Amino acid sequence: MDVPAVRPDAEGGRPLLEVSGLAKRFAGVAALDDVSLDLRAGEVHGLMGENGAGKSTLLKILSGVQPPSGGTIRIDGNEVAFADPQDARRLGIVTIYQELSLIPTLTVAENIFVGRAPLTRFGLVDWRRMRREARAIIARVGLDMDPETPVSALSVAEQQMVEIARALSLRSRVIIMDEPTSALSETEVTRLLAIMDRLRREGVAIMFVTHRLEEASAICDRMTVLRDGRLAGRLERNGAPIPPSRIVEKMVGRAAAELYARPSQRADAGPVRLSVRGLRTRRDLNAPHAIVLDGIDLELRAGEILGVAGLVGSGRTELARAIFGADRCTAGTVTLDGRPIAASSPAEAIALGIGLVPEDRKQQAIFPALAILANFSVAALGRYSGRLGFMAERRERKALAGYRSALNIRMANAEQRIDGLSGGNQQKVILARWLARDPAVLIVDEPTRGVDVGAKAEVHQILVQLAARGIAVMMISSELPEVLAVSDRIVAMRGGRITGEMPAVEASEAKLMALMALDGRAGEGR
Repeated sequence: MDVPAVRPDAEGGRPLLEVSGLAKRFAGVAALDDVSLDLRAGEVHGLMGENGAGKSTLLKILSGVQPPSGGTIRIDGNEVAFADPQDARRLGIVTIYQELSLIPTLTVAENIFVGRAPLTRFGLVDWRRMRREARAIIARVGLDMDPETPVSALSVAEQQMVEIARALSLRSRVIIMDEPTSALSETEVTRLLAIMDRLRREGVAIMFVTHRLEEASAICDRMTVLRDGRLAGRLERNGAPIPPSRIVEKMVGRAAAELYARPSQRADAGPVRLSVRGLRTRRDLNAPHAIVLDGIDLELRAGEILGVAGLVGSGRTELARAIFGADRCTAGTVTLDGRPIAASSPAEAIALGIGLVPEDRKQQAIFPALAILANFSVAALGRYSGRLGFMAERRERKALAGYRSALNIRMANAEQRIDGLSGGNQQKVILARWLARDPAVLIVDEPTRGVDVGAKAEVHQILVQLAARGIAVMMISSELPEVLAVSDRIVAMRGGRITGEMPAVEASEAKLMALMALDGRAGEGR
């Protein structure tokens, strides 16, 4: 990924935004301790660190959401204090959060100018001026669309661009981007990075927060790395992209090779546990963007990890949903331990011994307002209830405590709301949920999405341990290094079909990309 050299005005001069000795404490616990950094006009500055390192706390302070417990913030050399987010915006600091804040029922123009629509001299909304200015702003971020388009009709990537357009309409000098690429395809990520580079050339300062180290390496001029609430190091581009291995070492305090050492291929895989033959689905009018499966054949053995690789739109998630009974199949058979099954709902699949960790953790896997304990036991209530149906809370808590220790789940207590945990720890609770049911087959879709590099290595190790217990694991991932690092065997998909299969020890990114880019019907004389 080619990124122009750092702008001359980003190399020196007075910082636009400067943080010195920043601290933040919650009930005596230090979330930030003596953190200092500066941000210059015309640069992309990466803020890196594991979940729990203090990144979110720092962003909230710079956005005016929370006050610091100590330290100073300066803009153009002048010390400032934010009473609320409006104060930060008035001073030119706008934050684009991972969870988009657009209003789906409003148009693009209305979302850009929400709460501050241009008015006529009679005090009415000047719709013509709003559309004209919105059109100019969205063109600045590379969008070609009618400002009257409802936001609900846009893709996630286009909504992300509208968020950036809104930030620019506020005449922002500093744009903070919190995980802006987490839900984007590779093509959409490339487009977003190009827009960030354009903004950098226009003199906008960007603070970029991401877990995707390759993106940070490609776009960032400098980086500040946090660990356990303290400054762990600073990295600079110096004419060449910052190597991801150096970022990892600063983030976790040890070499990247120690985190991503590839396990040897397990030769003790057992008999075929799950067999899929000729699986087909049809177009669902309620899910027009879903990929139709077109004759899927695969086998999954007990004690192995089968990696499923494919580009966005290949049908990987649809395959997981079909096996799990969430989507209806129109043809084909699924066999579990030699017995044909026909799971017509997730409840039936769970009863048969199939578990699914879905791609969208926040929307489909956790109950954010409930405690960790309830989230853990929700799929195995029968195991933690007595004869009369009341919960055997002591047994439930004991089981959670065991998995908390085994999976290294970092949490305060069982009553803590799960949305207060980091992404990596939420994912571990979901894995513990399925471990409590002791499934025969566990399907994990994007198991480390939104998870920091340290927790990612821990999740990988958990998957290896599950396979060692004899569980058949199907792992779907967009990250080829992850597929290569964890899988025993890999299948590639494109267009709802499987285009190839190989042992992981024979695979490479180049081989997998070739299979993922093939037309699934290429062998049929087309």
